Order: sequence, then structure tokens, then C-alpha cells
Amino acid sequence: MPETKSGIITNESGERHIPASKRADGSTRREIKIRPGYKPPEDVEVYKNRAAESWKTRGSGGIPGAEGLKDDKGDGDSKANNKNAKRREARKKAKAASEPQDGAAEPAKSPEKSDASTLAKPEPLEPEAEKEKQARNLRKKLRQAKDLMDRKENGENLLPEQLEKVIKINELVRQLDSLGFDTEGLPKER
Repeated sequence: MPETKSGIITNESGERHIPASKRADGSTRREIKIRPGYKPPEDVEVYKNRAAESWKTRGSGGIPGAEGLKDDKGDGDSKANNKNAKRREARKKAKAASEPQDGAAEPAKSPEKSDASTLAKPEPLEPEAEKEKQARNLRKKLRQAKDLMDRKENGENLLPEQLEKVIKINELVRQLDSLGFDTEGLPKER
């Protein structure tokens, strides 16, 4: 008695049916007879176009017969991994070399040598230079926001992100003021 995906069983006499079963609540389902020739959707095999399947998997197969070469080669991007590993190792060595100097003697370290030896991490800027950099960034954002506001006043439709920039104009002016700069980015007189 072969059974199909849909649960249809064929008797010795050739009749097909779905056998009686019990529900979760304890009641029984009656046996269902299936007409000869009927094939339920679960049992119908899906047509597969070989040309379409090969087209979908065209890039993943590689060269026919060259499957063994991939295994012999090893990791595909090992050259890049080795290069990155070397860089990490060099950074660790540079960091280890600079740490004992810091703890041993302060005069041994000069600013010119530290800039040339550790390119991985730049020195922090002076507070005044940092303020100027922030003011430059804020001035740029303020200029862009004012341009967007002019476009809006001329009747152009703006995207939601652009409207948010226009709304933040007062906040940008406040941030510039707190840094000690006016709206043109010039330092205020104290």
C-alpha cells in the first residue's frame, strides 16, 4: 500500500482513499474515497526547466571539471588576509614599542618622532583648533540649511530629510554661538 504526499492510500483492489483518523478533540474523521485519475496538487510534480535552472546557477558552478582545483588552492582571499594580518602585527609592534617609552622616560619622546613613527593614530588637535574645525562643520551645515530654506520659499518641494535640516537652523546657530563663533563662522569678540 504505497502512500502519497497527500495521504492517499491504494487498496489491493485498486481503490484509492484517505483513511479515517482521529482529531485532536477525540472525534473521528471518516474515510474519504478518491475518484480514479484524480491527482491532488500536493502530488503533482513541479515542472523544472533545465535551461532556466542552469541559467540561474550559471555563476556559482565555475569551470566544469575544475572543482578539485578550488580545494587544492585553499582560502580564496588568503593573500588579502595575509596582508591584513601583517598590518595588524605591525600596528601591535608599533604600539608596544611606543608604550615602554611613555612609561620609562618622558623626555625621550619628541613630537616630531611620534608623528613619523605612529601613522595609525593621529595626535588629538589643540582645543582651539578643534573648536575651529567644529565651527567649520557647523557653518557648512548652516549654509546648506539656508539654501534649502530659500528653495522651499521659492516653492520647491523638499524631501523630509531636507525639511529636517531647515528645522535645525536655530539649533546650528546656537551651537556656533556656544563655540564662540557668529553665523558667518568668525570668532566673537570677548
